[in-house]
Amino acid sequence: MGTVTIGVSIAVPEPHGSELQQLRAGFGDASAHGIPTHVTLLPPTEIDEAALPAVEAHLTEVAAAGRPFPMRLSGTGTFRPVSPVVFVQVASGAEACTGLQQQVRDPAGPVPRELQFPYHPHVTVAHGIDEAAMDRAFEELAGYEAEWPCTGFALYEQGADGVWRKLRDFPFGGAVVPPQVGPAERGSVPTR
Repeated sequence: MGTVTIGVSIAVPEPHGSELQQLRAGFGDASAHGIPTHVTLLPPTEIDEAALPAVEAHLTEVAAAGRPFPMRLSGTGTFRPVSPVVFVQVASGAEACTGLQQQVRDPAGPVPRELQFPYHPHVTVAHGIDEAAMDRAFEELAGYEAEWPCTGFALYEQGADGVWRKLRDFPFGGAVVPPQVGPAERGSVPTR
């Protein structure tokens, strides 16, 4: 057996996933159609293929302890000039994503991956393209909004062709998604 490159992520569901993928392609990002729209929990990581069963067992445990949570995307951000990336921001669910990625990368687990940059949950919409196209992505998606109940995550493998393919879904152990908390529930007084 050889090595495989894996990743773990929360898929952005339809119709949002395809919509953002098409927009990413439209900005000139050639990798758009080979990368399902997602929020990363484990970035591309090379492992020994024989370790896949241990990785799947670990992810099963992480998911079993997890509970569904509301996810909401809102507006854009960028990692430039440090990294040539424009993204849609995770406005709700970021704390849950941060906790999940820490569990996935647990130093005692089968993928104790160190990160090159601090973890920041996001949905990439432009990567490594020219500056004008990056600016366009940032501006055109500034008002983007989407929300859904996050009920699990998935394990992906990158093929020799560079395309990421889902190997398996890992649904959370809980069945109820808590509602979004609006201004009235937070205790603020609505304005008229």
